[in-house]
Amino acid sequence: MRAGIYQPPKIERIIFGKSYLEAVRELVDELGAQRVFVIASRTLNRQTALVQNLRDALGARHCGTFDEVPAHTPREAVVQAANRAREAGADLLVCFGGGSQTDAAKVIQLCLSNEVREVADLDPLRASAGPARYPKVNAPTVRTIAIPTTMSAGEFNAYAGVSNRTTGVKESFHHRSAVPAYVVLDPAVTLATPAELWLSTGIRALDHAVEGYLSIDAQPFSQAADLQVLRLLPDALRRCQSEPEDLQARFDCQMAMWLSTVGSQSGVNKGASHAIGHILGSWAGVPHGITSCVTLPSVLRYNAEVNYAEQAIVAQTLGAPNDDPADFIEKLIADLGLPTRLSQVGVSADRLEELAALCMHDRWIPTNPRPLPDATAVLEILKLAA
Repeated sequence: MRAGIYQPPKIERIIFGKSYLEAVRELVDELGAQRVFVIASRTLNRQTALVQNLRDALGARHCGTFDEVPAHTPREAVVQAANRAREAGADLLVCFGGGSQTDAAKVIQLCLSNEVREVADLDPLRASAGPARYPKVNAPTVRTIAIPTTMSAGEFNAYAGVSNRTTGVKESFHHRSAVPAYVVLDPAVTLATPAELWLSTGIRALDHAVEGYLSIDAQPFSQAADLQVLRLLPDALRRCQSEPEDLQARFDCQMAMWLSTVGSQSGVNKGASHAIGHILGSWAGVPHGITSCVTLPSVLRYNAEVNYAEQAIVAQTLGAPNDDPADFIEKLIADLGLPTRLSQVGVSADRLEELAALCMHDRWIPTNPRPLPDATAVLEILKLAA
C-alpha cells in the first residue's frame, strides 16, 4: 500500500470556453487591479493583433508590456522584466504566450516579493542541485493571469525553470503561490501559434503524462488524469495537423495539457526525459517541446528493464498494437513531422559525453525509475537517442 499526500496548487480559477478578452476584463474588474503589466511572446506582440487587443481591453489599466523573454527563460531577461514591472507599479501580471513567458512570470513574481534587482540576487532563491531542495522565499504579492498559447503546461504548477547561460544549466524556482492565480484557456488564441511549436509542445504534454504515470512517486489521482491524457491527446494532435483551424481539436489538446499537469501540481517527480530536456534547452538551445520528441522514446526503452508492466498499461491506453509505448510515441512524433533523434536537432555524437555530465545536475535525474548513478548511465540513453 502506497502512502502519500496530494496538495492542490494555489490556482484560484481555470476559465475555459470563453474569449480571453472577456475573461481578462472580468477578472481585472473583480480584482480591482489598476496597474496591469503584460509579459507577452514577441511574435504574438509584434506579428499579431492579439496583444494589442488585450491592451485595448485593459485601457488605462495597462501599465506596460514586456516581450523580450527568449526561449528557455534566461535569468537576465527575467530580472529585466521584473525591474520594468516594479518601475511601472504593477499590481497584476498577465502572461500571454508559451512556456518561456509563463516561467518568466512565475519568477518575476518572486523577484518582486524578494527584492531581486540584479541577476546575482536570484542565486539565494534557486533550488539546490541534485534532489531539489527549495529555499524559503517570500510569497508573491503580485499574482498572474496566464493565457497559454502552447501546450508546455507550466501554467498549472508552481515550479519554474530559468536558464543560466554561464553554466548551461536550467535552474529551478518554486513557491506554492508562484503558480498563476488564474488560467484562461481559449483555443482561438492558439491559431497564431506556429504548427511545429503547437504540435511539439503537445508531445511535451504527452511526456508529462507518460513520465507522471511511470513516476517512482506517482499518485492514484494523478495517474487517472495521466491515462485520460493518453486517450485524448494523440488523436487531437493528429486532427490539429490535418485541420489546423479545428477549434474543437485545439480545445481537446488544451484539456489534455491541463490534465497532464495534475501530478506535477502536487510534486510527483518526473524522470530522465524531462531532466535531459532541461539541459538540451539551456545548453543546446533545443526548443522546449522538441526536447521531449528526441528524449521520451529512448528513455522509455532504457527504463523498460524496471517498469515493463507499467509501460504496457501506457501502451494499451495509447492504443499501441503491442506493449511497447516507445514505438507508438516515436511513430506519432514522426507522423507529426517532428524530429525524433538528437542528430536532427544539432547534437552530434561527439557532444554526448558533455551533455551527459551536465544532466547529472538536474533535479529529476535522481528520480528516474531506473537509477542513473553517474553520467555513464545517462550516456546510454543519449546513445539510444542519437
